[in-house]
Amino acid sequence: MKKRLLPFSFLLFIAFGFSQTKEEIVEAIHKEANENSQLEQLAYELMDLNGPRLVGTPQMKTAHDWAVNTYKKWGISAENQEWGTWRGWERGITHVDMVFPRVASLHATQLAWNPGTGKKGITGALITLPKVSDSMAFVKWLPNVKGKIVLVSMKQPTGRPDYNWEEFATEVSFEKMKSERKKIEEAWQQNMKNTGYTSRNINAALEEAGAIGIAQSRWSKAFGANKIFSANTSKIPVVDISLEDYGMLYRMVENGANPQIKIVAESKELGEVPTFNTIATIPGTELPDEYVILSAHFDSWDGGTGATDNGTGTITMLEAARILKKVYPNPKRTILVGHWGSEEQGLNGSRAFVEDHPEIVGGLQALFNQDNGTGRVVNISGQGFLHAYDFLGRWLESVPKDITQHIETTFPGTPGGGGSDYASFVAVGAPGFSLSSLSWSYWNYTWHTNLDTYDKIVFDDVRNNAILTAILAYMASEDPERTPREKATLIGNSRRTGKPLTWPTPRSPKRKGGLDK
Repeated sequence: MKKRLLPFSFLLFIAFGFSQTKEEIVEAIHKEANENSQLEQLAYELMDLNGPRLVGTPQMKTAHDWAVNTYKKWGISAENQEWGTWRGWERGITHVDMVFPRVASLHATQLAWNPGTGKKGITGALITLPKVSDSMAFVKWLPNVKGKIVLVSMKQPTGRPDYNWEEFATEVSFEKMKSERKKIEEAWQQNMKNTGYTSRNINAALEEAGAIGIAQSRWSKAFGANKIFSANTSKIPVVDISLEDYGMLYRMVENGANPQIKIVAESKELGEVPTFNTIATIPGTELPDEYVILSAHFDSWDGGTGATDNGTGTITMLEAARILKKVYPNPKRTILVGHWGSEEQGLNGSRAFVEDHPEIVGGLQALFNQDNGTGRVVNISGQGFLHAYDFLGRWLESVPKDITQHIETTFPGTPGGGGSDYASFVAVGAPGFSLSSLSWSYWNYTWHTNLDTYDKIVFDDVRNNAILTAILAYMASEDPERTPREKATLIGNSRRTGKPLTWPTPRSPKRKGGLDK
């Protein structure tokens, strides 16, 4: 009789599947993450070399290709899955200068999907929004913008964050500043309401009335930080100017100095381009049609390089997958990594995946999503699943205490209706969970700002999150039971709407975006 030789892959399965205990695999994950971390290199390649990942830009496609190639280096299969198209656009050189009454280069940048000016740029005098009693008065004023660049943001009364005032000012001075600022803000908001427009649609009205450019300053209430979103114009440039330079220009207009600025914004329109999710796969050996998903949105706004929103979530999932492939290469269930496109415009990539892959959603054991910054995970909610405590609590018991000591859990919790990609899965009753992070001044300093760059990453915290994610994925994969999907009875009212809480409903993605501008 001839002896049949067992395939090498099967021998590996035996070696990894039966010779290692749960404790040994958890220890191996911990050891690999701490002694052979790839996080710094991944962050450098994604943020510094590739740059921001605005949907529809060449940089977004380059980043998708980089992720596929990175996984392939680790022996993990990955592909870019097209789910729609978007307005193609590429940021070019931005230069904004004051040219009268003196010359000064200003700290400024064009907004996303900004109409380009060409190399010559545009030069014009500045005008501020008027104080009006109603929309008819504003309509009568509108012809004044013809040939001018309009300042559309409120002049801030202070460029110091509140924590700076609180540390150094007298209590009387601090309270006085806050009172005066509140009056200014309320007056500005009421005046904007009187115009009949909002900050979202006034740019289009100014463009139609003949303005040649628009300047804003969307201060983030932190030193040097401004929010950078989209232009919302068809032909004229929109730039964001730093609080300091914007305030100077505004005061010059108020005092009759008649300042002029020159805007050069060399962006390019690229037509309609495909948009993708990058999906990596470590196949399951026993239950290949059941899934554990590591989840993070891949896109960003482009004022900075998208480091903490959501570069850190992205490299967390990359690193967790790398570690799992090395120490747990033959998982019981299939492990997927979802790098979603166009989260910033409404969870579009993950919503498309949910629509396009009902078989995966139906077989989902658990999804772990990380989005809100570089900080260590400090909160996990059961998302309204009645028995979430039973399985999440069991999995968390295997995570080292130096990680779980920071984490608060809420069971069964309430289902997330938005905010990040786990909500796309929760809406269809699939077990998706948010690994919510410590702030590190995320909302003021890095969320959608020009300061969201590599240097804001706290790698010790990200390493903590990669370990947590890898262990949770391992435990979810190995669990002998399927996670139940029974929903808890929701009690109370929504803080946002005041209405009774209800389970969120699925929403379809926007599969053709930005093309109406």
